[in-house]
Amino acid sequence: MMTNVGIQALISIFVHLLAFVLTWWALQSLKFDLLFRHPKNLQARILYILLSVAISYPVAQFFLDYVNWSLLLPQIYG
Repeated sequence: MMTNVGIQALISIFVHLLAFVLTWWALQSLKFDLLFRHPKNLQARILYILLSVAISYPVAQFFLDYVNWSLLLPQIYG
């Protein structure tokens, strides 16, 4: 039982990190330097990180929920 919970936690961490990296990579294509006075400033970089987290969290949750719901589907028939 505890092993199953540990594996699920490990998968969740991996999916969240993967979603964060993909979000960070996708945001690299935007021209944020047009929005900020000083785009290399610490405040701009922190906003960039927070925006990546804010986008990646719901994306990761969607995929994790989708997998969990898919695993629950066989219980309809049994």
